[in-house]
Amino acid sequence: MEFRYSAKTEALRQRVADFMAEHIYPNEQALFHTAHTQANQWKPLELLQEIKQKAKAAGLWNLFLPESEHGAGLTNVEYAPLAEIMGRSPFGPEAFNCSAPDTGNMEVLTRYGTPEQKEAWLKPLLAGEIRSAFAMTEPRVASSDAKNIETSIRREGDEYVIDGHKWWTSGAPDPRCRILIVMGQSDPENPDPYKRQSMILVPFPHPGVTMKRALPVFGDVDAPHGHAEMIFDKVRVPAANMLLGEGRGFEIAQGRLGPGRIHHCMRSIGVAERALERMVRRLESRTAFGKPVIEQSVWRERIAESRIMIDQARLLTLKAAHMMDTVGNKEARAEIAMIKVVAPNVACKVVDWAIQAFGGGGVADTWLSSAYAHQRTLRLADGPDEVHRDQLARLEHRRYRNTDPARTGGYPNVLIADGLSEPGQA
Repeated sequence: MEFRYSAKTEALRQRVADFMAEHIYPNEQALFHTAHTQANQWKPLELLQEIKQKAKAAGLWNLFLPESEHGAGLTNVEYAPLAEIMGRSPFGPEAFNCSAPDTGNMEVLTRYGTPEQKEAWLKPLLAGEIRSAFAMTEPRVASSDAKNIETSIRREGDEYVIDGHKWWTSGAPDPRCRILIVMGQSDPENPDPYKRQSMILVPFPHPGVTMKRALPVFGDVDAPHGHAEMIFDKVRVPAANMLLGEGRGFEIAQGRLGPGRIHHCMRSIGVAERALERMVRRLESRTAFGKPVIEQSVWRERIAESRIMIDQARLLTLKAAHMMDTVGNKEARAEIAMIKVVAPNVACKVVDWAIQAFGGGGVADTWLSSAYAHQRTLRLADGPDEVHRDQLARLEHRRYRNTDPARTGGYPNVLIADGLSEPGQA
């Protein structure tokens, strides 16, 4: 794989970095302040809306779409460094219309939507006129195993009727949210558990959908975006709202979650880079016990370890992106699982050290506290660490089960009292 970015990517990197420096970082504190103090906490941030129009006018819009005439035509490898820069601020991704869950939902509609579905929902999402949400996780079951999802989607004539209880439906509290992608069981008796689930489009607001509450993350409801607990009570939608076909939910989920996970990881690396930079600048500005704090060995070790971890995470992310581009998401599932574990954990650790470097000011710092809350949440979102590690272990087990140990020295030999065991006897 090529480690240098293409000329196209380098040019876009500079443009995105310049835009962030001119419009995002100088306005970040004002955006945080408005989000936490405006009378209607769910009101979209007017300043961010103005910034979005500037990004759109500059052609820095929908950069995430790899195979669409509506995007920049970038591969995952080309998009990765751009998402890293956007991820340095919680307001960055939305400014470029590259924020979750809209990115994943737009990819679903681009890949699997009918012409009518694209006209109704993809077109305004691409234009940034509306926002969307993805309803998958449920409070009554362990949704880390999506086969557990209980929400029912049953056919009645020319309609589907949806009943269920969802939570962590990110983006639903946003007043701009106009469409939900809902996953549920359409064929609960199918002998193949991976063909029991479907995904369907539900216009929002809808008389049968109740938003029970906005869920807090470390005590903050993350307004004006938010994460909702939702009740679906006899929700009727046209049969034409089914995505791809009944029983295709897992197929769509794999197509959606692969890019979604890697985008999160790209942004996590941007968070970690900014946290490291802020840590270093803070440490060099403080003196304790007669010398600059940055010259104390514990902090030198933490700075070095941060650099090692960030670069490892970036290289692993680029490898996963390269495989997604060249052999497809399915063949890259091990690499995607690895980065989904690594990147948020690295970001969590570096942000935690940055908080420690700032002392009492660290827990009061708006960006640091926001970054930590988001990165800690990412260890659960799109599958918890434990599920990804379990998948990796099973893939690794399968790999060695299908390999001849005589060719690799892989026999589990052990020393015994009177010599070595014979191959394969241990």
